[in-house]
Amino acid sequence: MPKNAAASPGRPMRADARRNAEKIVAAAGELIAEHGADASLEEVARRAGVGSATLHRHFPSRQALLEAVFKDRVEALCATADELLGESDPGQALTTWLHAVGAHAVANRGLGASLMRDGDPALGETCHDLITAAGDTLLARARAAGAVRAGITIAPLLKLVGAIALATEQEIDGRAEADLLLSIAIDGVRTR
Repeated sequence: MPKNAAASPGRPMRADARRNAEKIVAAAGELIAEHGADASLEEVARRAGVGSATLHRHFPSRQALLEAVFKDRVEALCATADELLGESDPGQALTTWLHAVGAHAVANRGLGASLMRDGDPALGETCHDLITAAGDTLLARARAAGAVRAGITIAPLLKLVGAIALATEQEIDGRAEADLLLSIAIDGVRTR
C-alpha cells in the first residue's frame, strides 16, 4: 500500500481501496514520466480506472500523490546503492549508481522541483537526505579505494546529476543524452 494513501485511523485499508491506491500511484508515475509533475490529475484517475473522487479520497492533494510516487522511487535508488556496496570495484559502483540517479531524475520530469515548490518540503528533504546518505557511502568507499579525486563530495555530484537531468529531460532520448553527459562529467571526478 502506498505510504501516503489515506486510511481510517485504527482501521486497515480494505483490499479494493488498497488496489485503487496502488493503481493511482502507478498511473501517476507513468504520466509523470510522459508529461512531468504537472500531469493532469483527471488523466491520472482516468488511466487508473477510478473516479476523481476516489483519487482525492486517497490523495487529497497533488502534493500527497507526488510524495507517494517519489518516495517509493527514492527508496528504490537507496536499495540500489546498498546492492552496489557489494561490488568489487567501488569506483564503478559509484558510477553505476550516479547513472541510476540520473535516469531517475530524467524519468521523473519536474517531480523534485514540484515537491519542493508546492507544499511542505519535509518529504523532499527526507528523500534528499536518503539519497545523500546512500551516495555518500558509495563515494567514501570509492575514495578509500583511490578511485575518486580527493575533495569530491556527494552534494556537488548530485547537483551535477540533477543539472544534467534538467538539461536533458525534454530531449527525445533524454536518458541516453543524460548518460552521455554524465559519463563525460564523471571522467573529471576520477583520479588521474
